[in-house]
This record gives sequence, structure tokens and C-alpha cells, in this order.
Amino acid sequence: MSRRIETDTSRTAQWTCVSRAASALESDSHYRSDDRLALLLVPTVLRSVLHIPLVRRLFSRRIAPEGIYEYTIARTKTIDEVFRQSLADGYDQILILGAGFDTRALRFRREAGDTRVFELDVPVTQEAKLRQYARRGLDIPENVRFIPIDFDKESLPDKLQEAGFARGARSLFLMEGLLMYLQPASADETFRVIERFAGDGSEVVFDYVRASVLRKEGLHYGESAVSERVASAGEGWHFGIEEGELERYLARYGLTVREHLTPQDLERLYFADASGRVVGRVNGTHCLVRATTAPSTDPRAETRS
Repeated sequence: MSRRIETDTSRTAQWTCVSRAASALESDSHYRSDDRLALLLVPTVLRSVLHIPLVRRLFSRRIAPEGIYEYTIARTKTIDEVFRQSLADGYDQILILGAGFDTRALRFRREAGDTRVFELDVPVTQEAKLRQYARRGLDIPENVRFIPIDFDKESLPDKLQEAGFARGARSLFLMEGLLMYLQPASADETFRVIERFAGDGSEVVFDYVRASVLRKEGLHYGESAVSERVASAGEGWHFGIEEGELERYLARYGLTVREHLTPQDLERLYFADASGRVVGRVNGTHCLVRATTAPSTDPRAETRS
């Protein structure tokens, strides 16, 4: 991870939190998501102005890079559903890597029951989130464990074992807005750790950027705008996957693609009206993936490319 993320609260994590907060206030069902706890994590003044529709419109159309607000909404909705379904299916544990200001452990506390939820992140971002929880009077469920890690000095497998994350259990691994910020070697190491800890029937959910974006080929909607934004935040992208190489890449780690959602898929799923007309364009740089530790036998599973 970038050195700046180790020493200061992640700006991209903050931006994602603001996007979720704004989305929770939208009246349009295409744009509304359910993370109302995100509203409690943003500064009070900002929370007040986000209630103004004109401000949200300015944020989504002028301040946010092209289509990234829509992408964040679609990603949040997709992963919320995966999280909810994993709890219903009786997964033993959930690990959120690079958790940032993710609030699912609190939002789904009733559904979680005794399912253990682990949040892993660098200390400075994790501490900022916990301070906000404390200020807002949000209590932490007993099944939730926070794992601070200094990636320069500490071993990820060691930190997981110390925290009680069980090896070989049926697990859900979430990497939302994480992989693209890792160096290729760090991405490989992360998947190797997942392979080592994941039990049969485990699932990995992550998003990635297309490798062509790192080469600045300009092939996708909103590419230059979002690249400039993350670079200006000091959190540039380093890892991408080549088109057509996803299945082969994941096979190295014993993973099989269950679902591969492109920006066009996300537009059809979340931003199409009754006639099929797309009412919101999704930034074209990212794709969203669900993968399992064994070939899926679920007839509902679908791979899109």
C-alpha cells in the first residue's frame, strides 16, 4: 500500500464514505442505497448539506469523476447483497480487507448473529473510523474484531491467526476498492493468504481496474478523470488485470469465477428504467468479481464478460 495511506487517513476511503452517505439520501431508487450509517461518519456540516438535493447533484455530476458515484452505488448494493446472503447461508467468518469506513458489520448485526466479522486496515484509517463510532454512540457488536496492520512491518497471516481468524473455515473475503492500490507482488501475496486460509465453499468478492487503465490507453468512459483524482489523492493505482485474463489469474489461487460484472452489466442491473433505458452511466474503469474456492454448482451463478 502507499506510504501516504500508512500515515494519514485514506482520502479515497473518505470519498467513498461521502458517496455512500449521499446515496442513502437519494429519492431516486436507482441512486439510493442503504448505508445510512455512513451519514454518521461524515462531518456534521457535510452531513447537513448532503440533505440538500442540489448539493448531491453537484457532488455526483461535477465533483465526482465521471460515473464513479454511480459505480460506488452499484458496488455497495452488490456487496451488501453478497454480505447478506453469506450470513443467511451460514458462513463461519467474514474478513473485510482494507475495510476503510465500511459499516456492514453494524448494519447487518442482526443477521450476523454469531458469525465472526474481521475488519483489517492500517491503524490510522481504522482509528479514525472507531473514533467516529464512539462519537456517534455506535456500539461494536461482540462478534466484530478489528485488526490493525502495518504492512511494512507485520505479516498478514500472523495478524489473522493472532486475531482468531480460523484457517480452513468457510469464509467470505471482501476486498472493496483495495486491489488496484496494491503493487502486483502485494496483490499476489494477498490472494496467496486467502488461498491458505479459505475453507471449502468460501467466496472472494473484489473489484479491480482493467490493466489498460494503468497504461492510460483511454479506452473507457471516465478513465482520465478518475485516474487524475486518485493520483491527486496520493493513492495511485498499481495493479490491474488484462482483459480476458481474469479466469486464468484466479485459477493460480484455486479460485473459480462465479460472476464477473462489467460497468455495462452494472448499468443494466441498477440504472436501467422499466423500458431498459440507462439513466446513469457507470465509470468504465472497474469490474466487480465474485469467485469461489470450488466450481460453482449454483444454477443461478452467471459469469459475464
